[in-house]
Amino acid sequence: MAAKPLRADARRNRDALVATAREVFDTGRFFDLRFDDFAALAGVGTGTLYRHFPTREALAEAVYREEVAALCDRARRLGDTLPPADALATFLRGMVDYLDSHQGLARTLATLMTNAAGAQAEGGRALEQAVTDLVAAAVQAGEVRDDVGAGAIMMALHGIGAAHDRPHWRTEADDVVTLLLAGLRPRGH
Repeated sequence: MAAKPLRADARRNRDALVATAREVFDTGRFFDLRFDDFAALAGVGTGTLYRHFPTREALAEAVYREEVAALCDRARRLGDTLPPADALATFLRGMVDYLDSHQGLARTLATLMTNAAGAQAEGGRALEQAVTDLVAAAVQAGEVRDDVGAGAIMMALHGIGAAHDRPHWRTEADDVVTLLLAGLRPRGH
């Protein structure tokens, strides 16, 4: 049974809580705050916080789902507007930009979501499907090898994200994407 749509004021309150949590994630202070502090920061009452998100993990999951949905939407838009290989390259470079500008979010979500395998797995599948669609279009256009799948690309992205504490992470992450894109070119190109 589908959830009943939220009233406009309830939707605004929920959105304010998620936006606040996303901002706190980006600062890396998600665990430093008492859970009730999120209500005050979002300008809502604690009852509203608990009505929408009974736990810190539920709030984190909502942020995670929205972030994954936005990334998947970006992949679809790129696939609709750019040549297939360019769409894939732009998406992968954009993922490095995203990881770079949202380091606190990535770290906190990785920590929190280790116990929420269902949400993380669902988000991972959605993101991998978005990458699969980009790869398939590039393969069909003859711009990408057909013997490397989206799983290998996802593994490279996970490795990039996991290495975020390296001193020259950004340069090295960009280099990994460059290597990945070069390796995806069809033989003889």
